[in-house]
Amino acid sequence: WLLWLISLFALLLIVVIISSGIGVADISPIKIIHIVANRLPFVSIEKDWDDSQELALMEWRLPRIAIGTIVGGGLAIAGVVFQALLRNPLSEPYILGVSSGGSLGAVIAIILGIGSIRGIPTLPVFAFLGSLGSIFLVYTIARVGGKSPTHIILLAGVIVNAFFSALIMFLVSIIRENEAYKFILWSMGNLAPSETNLTLFSLGLAVLGGIILLFYGQSFNLLSMGEETATELGVEVERVKKIAFILASLITGACVAICGIIGFVGLIVPHIVRMIIGADHRILMPTSALVGAIFLVTADTIARTITAPSEIPVGVVTALAGAPFFIYLLRKKHS
Repeated sequence: WLLWLISLFALLLIVVIISSGIGVADISPIKIIHIVANRLPFVSIEKDWDDSQELALMEWRLPRIAIGTIVGGGLAIAGVVFQALLRNPLSEPYILGVSSGGSLGAVIAIILGIGSIRGIPTLPVFAFLGSLGSIFLVYTIARVGGKSPTHIILLAGVIVNAFFSALIMFLVSIIRENEAYKFILWSMGNLAPSETNLTLFSLGLAVLGGIILLFYGQSFNLLSMGEETATELGVEVERVKKIAFILASLITGACVAICGIIGFVGLIVPHIVRMIIGADHRILMPTSALVGAIFLVTADTIARTITAPSEIPVGVVTALAGAPFFIYLLRKKHS
């Protein structure tokens, strides 16, 4: 386990350095290290870079990569949790409508013009409430005879996702044209740094939720054996499920508040990691977080460079990769 974590962390550092150097103005890895090191206290390095390179790296690329690292890791952990609770590899925040619920909450906050309350950004709060409300609605729709079959939950998620998406498009259609255009770009996924307080607050919520979920790895292992078995082995099933759903929704809402809807990260990453290292959630969650960070940072690098100097939303890249993978999983599950 330790070897896997160290290897993936080293790979993430390599991806971060490579991604930091790629852009309209390329920066060599040595210069990247020099620029970053020169910002450290008690370190002074002879300047061998341009001011424009330092500005692009420190004010744009590294903050964007930091956002991608946390959002990718958070969405991957949320995907692992939903798949564990529903015992279905097709479950993830985007498919279940959690992301669209968070997006609906965010657009309501934008329309109401409530930027913050006493210095606390309200966008992640509204996004979290939207995510939590969507998963509650999915469960309410899917509950039949006191039970919620996983295939009904997935179908309910698709329905809720479509309904919330329609509501979002309606709300966007009645706001001003320039605001609608900005929201449409945001809703397709964008890791560009925005308001500092909002970003830091949302990233903090995502990190906190992910850390807490890491302590439930063994409970998820037992839940994967069935709720009755888990109960017999001492797991407080309903309590664990409520906490896990709330925290996974919190992570999803926080990520949506920062960068809009980025689908399929929570679907692709956990499944690939599970095939390689197995289904033990104690190692599956931290390794999925690292792979999710690597995946999203790589996808964002492609999104901002493939059509440079313009860029495409990172959600487009993840969807192009995720949709065929979802079809593969669907066919494999029913073959």
